[in-house]
Amino acid sequence: MSKSNSSHYQDFTNLDQWLYYLENLHSSEIDLGLTRISKVAARLAIDLSFAKVITVAGTNGKGTTCAFIENALLAQKHAVAVYSSPHINYFNERLRINKNDVEDLSLIQAFKKIEEVRAEISLTYYEYTTLAALLVLMEVKPDFIILEVGLGGRLDATNIIDADIAVITTIDLDHQSFLGNDRETIGFEKAGIMRADQNIIIGDTNVPTSVLNHAKSLKAVHGKNLFVREQDFTVNELETFWNWQQEQHNLVRLKMPYIPRDNVATALMVLAKLNINLHTDFVNDVIASTKVAGRTELIKQVGQCDVILDVGHNPQATRYLADYLKQVKKQANYQSIYGVVSMLGDKDIAASLQSLKNDIDFWYTGALNVPRAASSEIMASHLTLFSDKVNCFDNIEEAFKMANKQAGATDLILVFGSFFTVAKIRAQFITC
Repeated sequence: MSKSNSSHYQDFTNLDQWLYYLENLHSSEIDLGLTRISKVAARLAIDLSFAKVITVAGTNGKGTTCAFIENALLAQKHAVAVYSSPHINYFNERLRINKNDVEDLSLIQAFKKIEEVRAEISLTYYEYTTLAALLVLMEVKPDFIILEVGLGGRLDATNIIDADIAVITTIDLDHQSFLGNDRETIGFEKAGIMRADQNIIIGDTNVPTSVLNHAKSLKAVHGKNLFVREQDFTVNELETFWNWQQEQHNLVRLKMPYIPRDNVATALMVLAKLNINLHTDFVNDVIASTKVAGRTELIKQVGQCDVILDVGHNPQATRYLADYLKQVKKQANYQSIYGVVSMLGDKDIAASLQSLKNDIDFWYTGALNVPRAASSEIMASHLTLFSDKVNCFDNIEEAFKMANKQAGATDLILVFGSFFTVAKIRAQFITC
């Protein structure tokens, strides 16, 4: 299985060399299971018991939930680290400590330690880099560690850690070839992050039975260590504000957030179980400060149209985008909405695009230069089923360039479909 082992180890001097090495180390990009990584973790004596650990799983909303928890804890003067994936522009984005991306040298030193002990064990890129992040965290020793689950939960590399709080944001269809073809099966995989005698928080308003059954098997009790949206914490939406209630808290007149409100609601339940003093003014300050790259990220162009970047890449995410577009179109009085989209071929392209068919006026698509990308022709074949205003280009950069040229100053461009899509276009605006 391994293309390389420690006997072939080279002392690489920069991060790019290491990442290229890791990309070619294992026989497959995704190889779910905890056996390999657990053995290496034991050799490295991985131990995060010095910190409060929160593990966040879910189909959508993980990154924004993590960011809100992070910002709230930082506002309380705690040291906080967040491990997430994938990144948008730079690998170092995957581990941030007190809002600062990890330095190359810290990662390189961690990679060396892993290479020295893994011997015959072949690790995937994600397993290897997860172990590196954990090693860095053992050196830094923050008060709180937030781990965003990569894929599923039960067999994800982050699940070698026993967290203090397990969070499941939402459960829907994505990664079916790895997780299953229905919400019940996918829910079981995500529920695998749960532990006995641990606080469990579920943000989904329609929780699969498989998740609740798994919580029950761990003897989790509602209101004691199991907290489910609309049962143990609730949201009441008003015209311009919203309220959040839980047994010990009643937060009123909360501002509308930049990130999905449902994820803020879930994050607030986490903060309550961490005994953070929650009151409206504090929460509103965190709401105002929480914006996340590539998640309904608004970019204002001087003399040109606005651009929204979103990494949404599955039907649940695009349903949210459809509702979001209706709101912003009304608020900002946009005339037309231009959709710039490219997706990976293993995603549910048809269902994802269908959600937006009534909200986007003009479509632009082009291929991504990654192995799993859907071709321009495949993207166009799905779009032309419901629109006669489809423009197809060789690559996503050309698609955006033309949309940006043709859109007027009172129009809006939505760029979405994958992290790769957003990364390509975001790089044109973000220079540092």
